[in-house]
Amino acid sequence: MAIADKGKGISAEEGLRRLVEGNERFIRGAARFPTVCKETLADLARGQQPYATILGCSDSRVPPELIFDANFGELFIVRVAGNVISPEVMGSFQYAGAHLHTPLFLVLGHEGCGAVHAALEYRKRAVAHRQHIQLLVENILPGLAAVDMSLPEDELLAKAVEANVRWSIHQILETPEAKNAKKQGAKLLGAVYEIASGRVRFLS
Repeated sequence: MAIADKGKGISAEEGLRRLVEGNERFIRGAARFPTVCKETLADLARGQQPYATILGCSDSRVPPELIFDANFGELFIVRVAGNVISPEVMGSFQYAGAHLHTPLFLVLGHEGCGAVHAALEYRKRAVAHRQHIQLLVENILPGLAAVDMSLPEDELLAKAVEANVRWSIHQILETPEAKNAKKQGAKLLGAVYEIASGRVRFLS
């Protein structure tokens, strides 16, 4: 099968299975990280057909292609600090749906997210940040409204990371494009990457 055709005909369920199996290989130390050859590059030059689109954090410890043991052309990745939603992110998701026809969409948060921690600091102690960081914080804050701020620090951050993933999912699902994609069989899921173990925990 050509690299550029790897996503063709794949269902959302099959895409999820591939992500789960890839993460299991990564955890076991049995990852099949690809090497580049002229044939692969020539194949990729003809196009792409990824089976999953992933919105992840910019954190250097959370590269989706590695933690899911994915090959070239298999994942369409959008990364921004705090995996927040913006017009640019929505445009990327719209492109993935309308032009790449990826059946599976994933919002991937991670343990110890600095952007979420900054939002908690602002909510607890009104600690303001530099102008553009503050924009990220203000994007995250609405999703933390129901988080119990009296929790111990570690538990609080863990709950807030998960709440932020769900907030991003909520914003995506409110769009007409997402509603239409859902009718056509596409799926949108959330997950949290556990940095210490390497495991991706999918949210129900």
